[in-house]
Order: sequence, then structure tokens, then C-alpha cells
Amino acid sequence: MKQEDPKDFAQAPGDRLTRAAGKQLAIYALAAVAVLVAVMFVLNALAGLTSSAAGMSRMAVDVENNIITTYLRDEPPQMNSMLASDAVSGMVLAHVMEGLLRYGPDDELVGGVAERWQQEGNTVTFWLRDDARWSNGEPVTAHDFEFAWKNVLDPAVGSQYAFILYPILNAEQANNGEVPVSEVGVDAVDDRTLVVTLQTPIAYFERMVAYHTYLPVNEEFHRQTNGRYGADADEMLYNGPFMMTSWVHGASMQLEKNPYYWDAERIRLDGINYAHMTSDASTLLNLFKDDQIVIADLGAEMLEEAMLQGWTLNQFMEGTVFYTDFNHRPERLTSNLNLRKAMALVHDAGELVNRVIKLPGYLPGKSLFPVWLPGAEETFREEYPAQEYRRDITKAKEYLQAALDELGLDRLPPLVLLTGDTPVSRIQAEYYQEVFKRNLDIDLVIDAQIFRQRLEKMTAGDFDLVASGWGPDYNDPLTFGDLFASWNLNNRGRYSNPALDAQVRIAQSSLDMEERMRAFGEIQRIIHDDVIMLPDYERGYVYVTHPQVRGIRRHVIGAETDFTNAWIDAGE
Repeated sequence: MKQEDPKDFAQAPGDRLTRAAGKQLAIYALAAVAVLVAVMFVLNALAGLTSSAAGMSRMAVDVENNIITTYLRDEPPQMNSMLASDAVSGMVLAHVMEGLLRYGPDDELVGGVAERWQQEGNTVTFWLRDDARWSNGEPVTAHDFEFAWKNVLDPAVGSQYAFILYPILNAEQANNGEVPVSEVGVDAVDDRTLVVTLQTPIAYFERMVAYHTYLPVNEEFHRQTNGRYGADADEMLYNGPFMMTSWVHGASMQLEKNPYYWDAERIRLDGINYAHMTSDASTLLNLFKDDQIVIADLGAEMLEEAMLQGWTLNQFMEGTVFYTDFNHRPERLTSNLNLRKAMALVHDAGELVNRVIKLPGYLPGKSLFPVWLPGAEETFREEYPAQEYRRDITKAKEYLQAALDELGLDRLPPLVLLTGDTPVSRIQAEYYQEVFKRNLDIDLVIDAQIFRQRLEKMTAGDFDLVASGWGPDYNDPLTFGDLFASWNLNNRGRYSNPALDAQVRIAQSSLDMEERMRAFGEIQRIIHDDVIMLPDYERGYVYVTHPQVRGIRRHVIGAETDFTNAWIDAGE
């Protein structure tokens, strides 16, 4: 999905993914969880501690009004679903909007606005529910989907996620300005029937349709906003379980249950109050201790206190990979392969995770393809093991000298590392600053930006290196495999390689699972050999939840933290 920013080991999407996650991720987590459980048991036995829940106030949980209070990691940069490209916006959209299909509580694909669907060859037909409504009471129609999808593909709109619609007939050509959007294979036959013609039959299109770029937009309402669609709470129409009633930018957001939602009986909360926008772990822990939020992720230094408090600890691998991306534009020094090889040979993801970040649940990065992704029979990474960069300072200096010779330089000028302003981002940037200076005498200038501004600078290519993250949009390796395709606007460093593009095309079009996996294996090899990026880590969390709130789900695919099936246990 999305630019950066979990999943319970037993909750990975799809049966094969569930088995893969349980088999692969549990290996990494078992020892840590066993230690935590053992220490909790000993501490409780020795101190006779009990849960602190009994002494909590009701600030995080408003039983009378059936509302919970929680937080967002950042201000959502873009609530226009046709333009959104990040995880924070996507999580909110998952609560206030609904597409043709969605993921159920156990990550199964279920009907959303579409009550049924059918694929025959390269034609996919969706039949919409009669009772699907916008938050103003008007019906959600097939025309709302046709308008939104074609708007995404309009080159004048500049959607960075237009590529995710490319399986549709003429979608890529329209987005490139080669044919008018009217020729894209999306046709609202009538208000309740949407027919989609694909460029070629593919086996994963229905999984893509659950992503937020495929959400509907009411054309008339969109026109009335005069270019401000999604800019404020009253500049959107909602068709999901909740609707936004307040948005104080940079501070808070309030959602209320949508009475027009077709499946409103399933929604047991009457409201969600995102009262805080922060990713600072210490702040979140204090808010949780003070009973002001219903969920909080814990840092390593917080585990002892959590155990002393008697809180139940949960663990979750979110499915996102984090990496340091290079700027491959010809005018940038980092477009030089020998320079990238030199930097790769002093990079050590294990050291970064285990000695610098030191947060529970994190795995050292080895590939763009995370450990949980399914392959043909086993996980993809079991079938196609990732090659790793091994620290070799002598060889790294040889590559650096070759780069200087090719660039005609005696010494590199400082390189700019664009990063976020979170605590983890800061310590990671400072670590790399020290590593590259000590081993290669390369100076890094750290450009720390808030989330929105970092995305803007990434899009503009205003960096030499950038701390990046990518989470899955749908349950298929292609959600990672096409990231560095030359046409993908989320390829922020503008890497371009016909050999990689050719493998992406095979993975997109082939119906042969083995052939697709071989293509992904080749993509993984090219990424490593060409040092397109430096793998950093796969992020996981240890977290706590309020004892009165049940049914909170955390997902690899879809909303990271999902309250749509949550409820308050008033008897707790």
C-alpha cells in the first residue's frame, strides 16, 4: 500500500498465508514470547500482582455512549481515496468507506457493496446490493465506481496509485494519455451492475478490488466540493460502517456509526474517537496507563512495566518491509552502481535491528519480499531464499574507489538521507550516518520530515537516500514485486530496468503459479544484484489492549488496526 505503516501470526490472509505465517513467523517469535510469558509468571507469582484493569477509569471506554478512544500514528495525508497512497489514510478509509469487496474478520474476502461477483475469462461482473447507501441516504451505484476508477486513471489527476488499476483493459494506456479514459474497460451497465473487462485473464483481480483505490466516489458530490474532496470531514460522502463527523487537522478525528450502512447491524460501536495523533511510544504508553486510549504498542523498555501492571501482551507481525531506497535518477550520485555496492557492503540489518532499534517483534530485513508471503507450495522465501549483503569493509572500499573513478571525484560530497521524525527513524538515520562515515568516510546529511512532507519530498525525488516502507495492498507477491517497475509512481527513486519490468509483466499476466513464482524470484535477484535498495527490517509489535474492548483485529491486508468488529464488554 502504502507507504509504511500488523498481523497476528494466526490471522494472515488466506489459508495458505495463515499456514505460512504460523509456520514461519512463529519461529522468530517463539523464543521472545516464551521469555515474556515466563517473566510475567515469575513476577506475578512473586509479587502477587493482579491486573490493573479494576482500577481504571472509563476515559478510554465510554460505556454509556458506546464509544472508544484511540489514536492515529500521524495526520492522514490524503483522505481522497483516488489519491491516497499511505497506510494511515488507508486505515481511516477502511472504517468510513467500503468497496465492492472487503476483508472479513478472519481475512477472508467477502462481499462489500457487491453482493455477488463472477469472473469468466477476462470479464468480471459485480452485482451491487440494493440497500447500499451513501451517508446522505442516496444509493451507491455502479456509476460511482466507474467514475472513481476512471478518475484515478485520468493523467491530469496524477494519482500515484493508478498502476493498481492497470489489469483493466486500456487502463495503463489511458493513464499514459495514449487513449481517452472513456475506453477503459469499466462499464456501469445499470445502477446495480458493473462489468469490468481485463487486459488479460488474471487470478488475483478480486483481491485487488478490496484496496482503497477501488473505492466508489459520488460524482455529483465530488463536483460540488470544487477540488476539495476529502480535505475535511464535510467534504466527503461515506458508505462504510462509520462516518467522519469531526477532523481537527493534526490533532484529532471523530467517527460515528453510519446509520445508512447496509450492514449496520454488524457494527457494535457507536463511535470511535481518534483523540491523539502520535507515534511516540512513551506518549502512547502513558495514555494507555492513564486510561485514555484502548490500545498501545510497546517498546522494549516498556515490557517490564507492562508485566508489572499485569497487562496481557499480544504480538503481531504487520507484514510491512522497511528499507533504505536510493535515488536512481541520472543526476544523482546514488545512480552509480559501484557506490550502491559499497554502501551495501557496510550495511548490516541484523546490527540495526538487534543493537540499535532493539524493539520486540522486529526481524532483520533480507528482501523486499517479507517472510509471510505465500509461494506455490511453501512461503515464497522458503522456495526462493533471499541473498544477503555480508559486511566486507575491504571490498566496500574497493567499490567506493571504483565509483569515485567513474564519477571523476576525489571524494564524495555529502549525501542527503530523507527520513521521518519518529524516534525509530531518528536513531536509524543516526546509525547510518555513523556507519557510512566510519567505514567509507561518506557524510550523510539527515533531512528529518513529518510524514506528509516526507511523502512530498519522496515524490519530488528530493533525496539521495530515503527511509522507506511498503505494506501489502492485496494478498499476492505482486503487491511487492511491482514496486520497482519503471511505471510505478511509488518507485520514488525512479529505478528503471527493462529486465525487471519484463519479469513484472510475466507475474502480472501468467496464470501458471510456478512461472509467476520464478518471475518473483528473478525480481528478488535483480533487486539484490543491482542494489536497488537496502533491506532494513520487517516490523512487528508487542501491544496491549483495554480489557473492556473485544474484537479488535490487526491485519496484514487492509486496516492495520480494525475496530469495525469491536465491541465494549460492559460487564468487564
